[in-house]
Parts: sequence; structure tokens; C-alpha cells
Amino acid sequence: MKLYDGGRNPNPRRVRVFLAEKNIEVPLVFVDIATFEHQSQDMMARNQLGEIPVLELDDGTIITETMAICRYFEALHPTPSLFGQTPLEIGTIEMWQRRVELRLFLPIAAAFRHTHPAMAKYEVPQVMQWGEANRPKALAAMQMIDQQLADKPFIAGGRISVADITALIALDFIKPAKITIPEDLTHLNRWLAMMRARPSAQA
Repeated sequence: MKLYDGGRNPNPRRVRVFLAEKNIEVPLVFVDIATFEHQSQDMMARNQLGEIPVLELDDGTIITETMAICRYFEALHPTPSLFGQTPLEIGTIEMWQRRVELRLFLPIAAAFRHTHPAMAKYEVPQVMQWGEANRPKALAAMQMIDQQLADKPFIAGGRISVADITALIALDFIKPAKITIPEDLTHLNRWLAMMRARPSAQA
């Protein structure tokens, strides 16, 4: 088994942080996105979309998409659970994972990919107005999450989940997206400092 990884890029990092939280070690194969290695003939044979991360099992089976890879490892190693164990936990975590991914993670990615000059060769066409339009969407999501964290240590409840990992990765990427977390979002800022202090954040 090996995981084709892209360094500090958000989606590969989501998988690495997930694995670190579960104390799972998987051999990594670095794929250089800067040189478009992810779209090389070799990588396209593994994932026709030319995207990473890509998990290759020992029998050659390929699993792509960040959450699909995480769910595979959750099924293999159910403890500690990051997707929930009871029906209520599973539903709540899935709800917040979707909210965080669609309303925070993706708008931050759009703001970065569509406004940063260095991304012009990757995001074709690069639509500046779309990037700008996503900044207020990300800020609105931060406010929503701040309210959720007012009486909870983690986004989906009393312990860390995949929703927290997605939010951490998103917020660690706001600087190149030219977005700032408002200081008055005290619950979000408290949570973020706590998440960044976890050993898994260094994965």
C-alpha cells in the first residue's frame, strides 16, 4: 500500500492529518504538483482526473478522493473513530463535514485559485470575480462555525472528528487566499489554536 501525496497541498494534507490522528502509518510517494507531475502519464494511469491524493493498495486497486480514502482507513481502523460510532454521531459529523467542506473549504480554495497570480496556469480559466465572490462566503462560514463552537470543544461535539480536520486545513490556507479570521470570532480562534497545537497538525 502507498499513498501518492502532494506535500502542503490541502487535500493530501487532510488525509495525512486524518492518518496521524488515527496513528496509522502509510508509505508516502511525493508527487510534485509544481511540475504537473500529478498529470503525468504515470499518474493519469492511476487517476484519470489527474488529481491527488491517490491510494494504491497492494493488489493494485486504486482509491481516489480525499474523503473516500479517509473512510477506507476508518473502516480498517475504526478506533479512534473520526466519522462517529452511534447513528447520531455519524449523522452529526457528516452534517458538519459537509457544511465545512462546501461552505468554508471550497470557498477558500476558490478565492486562492481564482485570484492568486501563481495559480493562473493551474486554474484555467481563472475567473477573478468568482474568487472575490467567495471571500465573503468563507467569512460567513467562519461565523457559523464560531457559533457552533460556543458551547462545544470541537465542531461536531465533544471530540475531534473529520469535520475539524477539514476546517483546520481550510483555515491554514487562508493567508494565500488573502482572507483574515476576524478577531471577534473568539470561539473559532480558540479552537484553531487548540487544533494547531495537536501533533497531527504537523503531518
